[in-house]
Amino acid sequence: MLVSYGERLALCYEVLMSVSAGDDKKRTVNMSHSETMSLYYDAATLLLPNPDQTGSLTSRVFNAKDLKSNPKQIFALVSEASKWSPVLSEIIEKSQLLQFERKLSPNIALLLVHDLLLTKRGVSAPSSHPLRLAVERHKARLNAELTKARLSKGIASIEAMRAQINTQDREGQEIYRSIVGTKLDNQPRLGHWSHPRWVRVNTIKSDLDEQLRTTFAGYKTIESLEEMLRYSPSSAGKLIHIDKHVPNLLALPPATNLSKTPAYLNGQIILQDKASCFPAYLLSPEVEDGDCLDACAAPGNKTTHLSAILHDEGRAAATPKIYAFERDKGRASTLLTLVQKAAAQDHVIAKVGLNFLNSDPTKTPWDGVGTLLLDPSCSGSGIVGRDATLDVVLPSKKTSNPLKLQSKKRKRKLTPETTPTVNDVPEEIPIDEDKPSDQLSARLTALSTFQLKLLLHAFHFPKARRITYSTCSIYAEENEHVVMKALGSTIAYERGWRILRREEQVTGMKGWKIRGKVDACMDIAKDGEISTAEVAEACIRCEKGTKEGTQGFFVAAFASQVNKSIRTEHLIDQEWEGFSDSGIDP
Repeated sequence: MLVSYGERLALCYEVLMSVSAGDDKKRTVNMSHSETMSLYYDAATLLLPNPDQTGSLTSRVFNAKDLKSNPKQIFALVSEASKWSPVLSEIIEKSQLLQFERKLSPNIALLLVHDLLLTKRGVSAPSSHPLRLAVERHKARLNAELTKARLSKGIASIEAMRAQINTQDREGQEIYRSIVGTKLDNQPRLGHWSHPRWVRVNTIKSDLDEQLRTTFAGYKTIESLEEMLRYSPSSAGKLIHIDKHVPNLLALPPATNLSKTPAYLNGQIILQDKASCFPAYLLSPEVEDGDCLDACAAPGNKTTHLSAILHDEGRAAATPKIYAFERDKGRASTLLTLVQKAAAQDHVIAKVGLNFLNSDPTKTPWDGVGTLLLDPSCSGSGIVGRDATLDVVLPSKKTSNPLKLQSKKRKRKLTPETTPTVNDVPEEIPIDEDKPSDQLSARLTALSTFQLKLLLHAFHFPKARRITYSTCSIYAEENEHVVMKALGSTIAYERGWRILRREEQVTGMKGWKIRGKVDACMDIAKDGEISTAEVAEACIRCEKGTKEGTQGFFVAAFASQVNKSIRTEHLIDQEWEGFSDSGIDP
């Protein structure tokens, strides 16, 4: 599911600005010049040090009360301009833009030059606006300096430069930092390892052999993922690794762009992070299990993975249904698009606008559900790029010699967070980790309360045989703690729910080495009731920034250990009334 942070951000900014372009043209008729430049003015304030501004960039943008522009546009512009700032600052200084155009401040200049040179639409302001004119009359000079910077490092094209800047790993950052001679000694890094491009072959439309013969013809197969990740993005070339844990999953070098390949465009391959494939594979529903339910389905990668697992061309008529709940209608549209693209519409029944917590497990069709996948809202703390920082390098206004770079540049830290594209809607509720520990603890408590509520509701489904619970969180509060509380619940005891032990798991998950945390299980365990060692061993964790090439992730599976007749004896005769929406629900 994940593409690089930079690619997501760049595409998001282009999409947001193109969508608003038509409306902006209508509004500018009766607006002042200052109002039409509000995007740049709002963004510029975030590029300057301000002791009164605390927290992450996300919290500062979306909690601000005095912004005139769309917060999403502001966030994307600031993050994109920050990422390119070492290159843009050199260009601005060498072109002497700030010396020729004294009305431009360094931060405004950085933003305007970014849009002028690096976006399709150019500067988003009326053609007669003084600041737009101030940069556009130097476009030829600025473009020439950009070309010089690119060629000086042997980069063939602006798209190649963009790909290198968008690459998150340390080697990729060093490439574009070296363009202006800025060292990377203090830059954050994802451990020693870059994050690969993960690709799942959609077996509803294709198979692994076909894709290796067509889309990936000419690629060199690398047996070790670790070996592939040792290559720098610029030198990796056409390499491919067939994953050893999840069937039909491939890893490619980080900078690989598949968005224009026929296989991607027609849904034969799906960009999905390895860890994101674990829940459906661990659940591995079978035809005899009955129908399947995805409780929080958007954007749909896990839903379509479930459909692919269940798909069998020879038994199409017998394939169980997958009920995909998504109460947010905006996110549901993304789900429907992906389901259609993956050709999963014959198996997936989308329940748009419906809250899983309000479903009655004893009523048709829910009483026939045998497997459930729960991937609820979470902190998103395991997502690659969530805790990365970028330096903002602002151009100097006092460059006496335009050919000589200033050695000292103003820097400040920004904390970008993942911005989704159409095919990468976030499945998490971001937590501002810059907040005091008590606020973070309170937010984790609220999230885990909701997550447990969801899991306990799943335990009520009378014919359910297996359930997977997953998060893209690194926190025990959302992971082992939720699992232990669920196992210790009354409903788990009554219905015979237990952890799916490691030795019972499908081959790839059984062989995964990173397991749950015993100490985290012991935090919640009651003396002698549940084996914390067994539960921890059954839980699966992924860590970001490691040689495994995953994001931070957690998944556990539950199995019903009693037969249908015993389960039925414990059914409550009262009519199901559901859970109230008034409870904690992020």
